[in-house]
Amino acid sequence: MPNRLAHETSPYLLQHADNPVDWWPWSEEAFEEARRSDRPVLLSVGYSSCHWCHVMAHESFEDEATADFLNAHFVNVKVDREERPDVDAVYMEAVQAATGQGGWPMTVFLTPEAEPFYFGTYFPPAPRHGMPSFRQVLEGVRSAWTDRRDEVAEVAGKIVRDLAGREISYGGTEAPGEQELAQALLGLTREYDPQRGGFGGAPKFPPSMAIEFLLRHHARTGAEGALQMAQDTCERMARGGIYDQLGGGFARYSVDRDWVVPHFEKMLYDNALLCRVYAHLWRATGSDLARRVALETADFMVRELRTEQGGFASALDADSDDGTGRHVEGAYYVWTPGQLREALGDDDAELAARYFGVTEEGTFEEGASVLQLPQRDEVFEAGRIASVRQRLLERRASRPAPGRDDKVVAAWNGLAIAALAETGAYFDRPDLVEAAVGAADLLVRVHLDEQARLTRTSKDGRAGANAGVLEDYGDVAEGFLALASVTGEGVWLDFAGFLLDHVLARFVDEESGALYDTAADAERLIRRPQDPTDNAVPSGWSAAAGALLGYAAHTGSEPHRRAVERALGVVKALGPRVPRFIGWGLAVAEALLDGPREVAVVGPSLSDEATKTLHRTALLGTAPGAVVAVGAAESDEFPLLADRPLQQGAPAAYVCRNFTCDAPTSDPERLREALSS
Repeated sequence: MPNRLAHETSPYLLQHADNPVDWWPWSEEAFEEARRSDRPVLLSVGYSSCHWCHVMAHESFEDEATADFLNAHFVNVKVDREERPDVDAVYMEAVQAATGQGGWPMTVFLTPEAEPFYFGTYFPPAPRHGMPSFRQVLEGVRSAWTDRRDEVAEVAGKIVRDLAGREISYGGTEAPGEQELAQALLGLTREYDPQRGGFGGAPKFPPSMAIEFLLRHHARTGAEGALQMAQDTCERMARGGIYDQLGGGFARYSVDRDWVVPHFEKMLYDNALLCRVYAHLWRATGSDLARRVALETADFMVRELRTEQGGFASALDADSDDGTGRHVEGAYYVWTPGQLREALGDDDAELAARYFGVTEEGTFEEGASVLQLPQRDEVFEAGRIASVRQRLLERRASRPAPGRDDKVVAAWNGLAIAALAETGAYFDRPDLVEAAVGAADLLVRVHLDEQARLTRTSKDGRAGANAGVLEDYGDVAEGFLALASVTGEGVWLDFAGFLLDHVLARFVDEESGALYDTAADAERLIRRPQDPTDNAVPSGWSAAAGALLGYAAHTGSEPHRRAVERALGVVKALGPRVPRFIGWGLAVAEALLDGPREVAVVGPSLSDEATKTLHRTALLGTAPGAVVAVGAAESDEFPLLADRPLQQGAPAAYVCRNFTCDAPTSDPERLREALSS
């Protein structure tokens, strides 16, 4: 019989709807039941494309005997971390503080007042590698709850008090200047891996936000080292196994330092951020590789992640059926020399093995190789390689495909909208811009209510039950601002404004200017989460700061700009010390230091060729964070278009920054120079 998860919208929760465990979703009712029955709460947090979450589910949550014990002694609550990042953040902070490490699945035992008292991540079904079995943990917790309740209450109270005392040391309300941004660059240089690209050792994550900072820093200062690090890292990733050499798109991270073997899950947020970064790298350098990767990644998102409703699904699983009924990580993506021969014949298989670095011993498990593009002196015939790639792609399509998490997350769709809008505009791909508009339409239709409050997730066009958090408001506003610049439709600027009004009213601490991850009127947890660091995605703090700055540049709004300057105090504090973990914050600081520049393009109409040329030139400017408004002369579509006439009947571009404007120009070359100095 299905448990209470059968009516949820989260694919992760639905994966557990037929477990014999009597799961509850996170809800007040679950904690009421814990109080009524005097049982502790088992909180299990994961997400649908998490490999070890699936393993623990299969070993323990599908096991009848384990389920019987859980149902008798605990109230069991299952949470999708992607749906409730606030719940995840609060308890992950407790896990990391108590154990020094964290991860998913996350297993936390709580009192009926939601106070944590025992923690862990994955627990095996039998003791191994020094870890107790899950059953041993459950029996120990039950025994403590029954026989040593005072001790449990004391531990829980101390943990909650410690969390309350862990306020972040906020760096004041002054934005970083030249000195702090130069120190951040120096810090990245020290952690840079000159042999392989990227930062730090294994596992290696794609540093998309740090690269955006490097590109903006180079654009503003001319620092060649910054551009070199960005370029070399992007090339090494694009040639590595972390990039899907057949279908486009990036895996979550590389388990080694050389980008060879990925953790194979493909996340929407990584691909959106990297698509935009490669498009920006092309804009800065004209690199053919950057152009190809940006377009292939955009095409991957549209082809494999777009939902029927026009939004973008969250992820593709790492695991899939290897053809024998076993679910194996990477099975969909890896090749043996024998599989190449089956698909291509002997001659082309030998060519493909050289081109993609497939060896007899393999680079992955059981003699299989992850496809790469090793650096070689050999010149390959482009037509033959294209044919090989196409045939391998067709053969791969006959394999059982990885599962897809169809949940639409507002924040990640905001990132995808920005990436697709810009990539479509740069490379004259109106279909990509249309895909961005489709996702934006879905967010407005399904995720926004009459007060412009955001719901975090939807599935199959049905809104989930959870309120949007700060990253949703920041990233969706960022996507809408990019769409406004690309399409010339001012309604997207208006929608961004509605969202950012909520940021100012409900997420900002008025005294300090600090930002919270949840709204002032959100559900009260044991702590109000607040994390300014950029990890897999821009933090809500950085995302909101970036969108507030873009909106202030478009509208001249002083409250929005002041909020940015105060919010970036934390970047002044953290940027010089941990630049890898505040990359988006540093990128926003670069835009603030540059102005950012405000560009208004006016013409007789948006379909006029000369107007389109000026508009495209404006979008291709590398000035950090520049905003672009385009429209007919005398249009009221954007505030930046007010009082901007044509020049002797010809289209004109106006560039302003820091309350000073250049003379208007109708010459694309002069506009290009004004946006690249």
